[in-house]
Formats: sequence, structure tokens, C-alpha cells
Amino acid sequence: MIKRRLVVFTDLDGTLLDHTTYQWLPAKPALDALWSAQVPVILNSSKTRSEIQALREDLGNTDPYITENGAAVVIPEGYFDNEEQQVVTFARPREVVLEILAALREKGFPFRSFEEMTVAELASATGLDEAAAIKAKARDATEPLLWKGNDAALAEFRRALAIHQLQLVEGGRFFHAMGFFDKAGAMLYLMEQYRERSPGVDVVSIALGDSPNDARMLEQADIPVVIKGVNSDSLVLSGGRKAMRSDKAGPAGWNDCVLQILADFSG
Repeated sequence: MIKRRLVVFTDLDGTLLDHTTYQWLPAKPALDALWSAQVPVILNSSKTRSEIQALREDLGNTDPYITENGAAVVIPEGYFDNEEQQVVTFARPREVVLEILAALREKGFPFRSFEEMTVAELASATGLDEAAAIKAKARDATEPLLWKGNDAALAEFRRALAIHQLQLVEGGRFFHAMGFFDKAGAMLYLMEQYRERSPGVDVVSIALGDSPNDARMLEQADIPVVIKGVNSDSLVLSGGRKAMRSDKAGPAGWNDCVLQILADFSG
């Protein structure tokens, strides 16, 4: 019998974390079960490195993690026998993105980005406290923004970004101006690392998300899971690919789906 190893990749806001309160406790039974089964839980989010580090401490998570929609993979010291923390980057620096956005703003495109917002303004827009908002502004490769125009102008904005090798990805609250990388590429990089270190083992990826920016990650996963949320109805996988869908929103739905998958694999 071929041994199997599960690896979980999860979005945060609206998925493992409640969309409004950012709480994860409803998912604790499933997280405890994954911990007991020694299943890695890879946080794969639009959040910054400092935001995810703080959450990992709260969760007691020691696995690798993926920042800013796939901009980088962070592998903790000693995890894959690496002597120090390793950061694998897939993106150009944020400064490049900000320069392009500044030029497009001068052309009249109506948006407001994190860079323009004060800490208090960002806290108000996100529901974060000011300490967390500071962490959210400390970005390495991407720039979230609020769009202030109509759909026609948005389409033109997307075309203008593409000329500069940037894309606009829709998340749960914000659009994200970023290079042509995504959560899926970072996930596949880590899956390759796990498979190289697990000869003769069937390494199975589980991915959970709730927004269109999770689509590619879910499509590339062995077991895709769509968590009920504000944008989940518009999250449709390409090629007619089917996904498990939660009945409950956020971490409660995350908990139910993960426990069901674990039960299916142990049965």
C-alpha cells in the first residue's frame, strides 16, 4: 500500500479567519487534528510577512508560509534541514509596483492604495487595530488598493497595468496590484520540496480559499475546498473542476471541511 501524506494550504481572511473579526478559534478542532496527524498547514495569503509571523505565533504554527499572494515562500530555519530561514522570492520589489501605480494615478485612474492611506485610515477600512494595520502596510512586493471608478475604467486600468507586466487580482476586500505570480506557483514550489523529501509517498495537497484570487491555487490542488464567504459564489474553477464547498462561512466551514477530509482519509 502506498503511503499518503497530506499538506494543507489555506487562505486566511474569510477562510481560516473570520471575515469581520479575524478570529480562527472555530477552526481549532480541525487544526488540533491536523497537528496530531503531523499534517503541515501552510498559510497562503495576501498578508505580509510580519502579519503572518504574528498569526503563526498565535496558532503555534511552525510550517513554511507564503506571503502576498505568492510573492515569496518563507521556510523556517531547520525545516528542510536548512541552516537558516530561507526566503524564496517570485516577485519584483514593491517599489517598482508603486512607481507604476503613481504614473497611472497621474493619468487619472481613480484608486486609493495602502501606500496613500494613513494607519488610522487603513485600520478603519480593514477593521484591524492600528498595530496590525502597520504590519499590513509593511509590504515587499504587492500593493492592495480600493477601486473608486466604474467597471469600464477598471478594465482600462487592468490593460494599463498589463503593459507594465502587472496584474490586478481581486481579494476579499481589496484589489491587489502585483506581478504575474500567484498563490498556486508558490504552493507548487513547496509541494515539490515535500515530494523530493518523501520518496515512495503520495503527497496530497489540500487547498482552501474563498475568493477569486484563490482560484489558481484551488485548481492546482489535489483536493480543492471553497469556503463560503462574501465572494465565494464567484469562485468557479476552470475546466469544470469540482470543489468541496462548505455550508458554513469562514473558520467554522474550514473546520467542518478539514475534519471531513481527515475522516475520509482515515476511513
